[in-house]
Amino acid sequence: MRTALVTGGARGIGAAIVSTLAAAGWRVIAADIDADAVAQAAREWIDAPITGAVLDVTDRTAVVALMDAHGPLDVVVNNAAIPADMLPFAELTPEHFARALRINVQGSFIVAQEAARRMDSGAIVNIASRGYLGGIGGAHYVASKAAVVGITRAMAVELRWRGISVNAVAPGMVETRMIEGFSPAMRNKLTEMEPGGGPLDPSVIAGAVAYLASPAGRSVTGQVLLVDGGKTIGTRLY
Repeated sequence: MRTALVTGGARGIGAAIVSTLAAAGWRVIAADIDADAVAQAAREWIDAPITGAVLDVTDRTAVVALMDAHGPLDVVVNNAAIPADMLPFAELTPEHFARALRINVQGSFIVAQEAARRMDSGAIVNIASRGYLGGIGGAHYVASKAAVVGITRAMAVELRWRGISVNAVAPGMVETRMIEGFSPAMRNKLTEMEPGGGPLDPSVIAGAVAYLASPAGRSVTGQVLLVDGGKTIGTRLY
């Protein structure tokens, strides 16, 4: 059975990816730093080919131990990340930047590097964000997701010769914990800007990941797939 590792897999987009891959016949390792979330999700996965694991993606020793314990991997999905603190550029601190880069970029790098060392072929899918294109507030988050796109392209160039595709999926506004903390006014304003009239369901992102993970998607590499209902292509005219 094909095996996939999904980080940040206990809730939100990660949990949707885990469920989608499992339904498609994958054995899935759902790793998350939140032990309570893993335990809660595991109760829902009891009849599925899913194994929950607690993992800090910035801890290389722990990443190595997890991969060694679960055998060869065919697909790795780097979904673990911290959300943006919506702060003006002038209010950001070095600590904001350091934390975002450590988890969102360094964590993805460690997982991808250790996975690539163990893969003969397969796919690595990094979850970026439409935010990598820029935006108001959260410059540290924007920088981290832009770095995820950069490392995706760099990895794709090197790993294609080994039959490993590397791509990024860049979600737009999705119904997750990240937007739960927004004020009603901010949420309403953002919703008005969405072509579909509101946030996307996490399953939509999971579907994009499943395609890139599938044999049919392996000839696609070094790409950033924006999944945002078309918002990125321009604003409405009327």
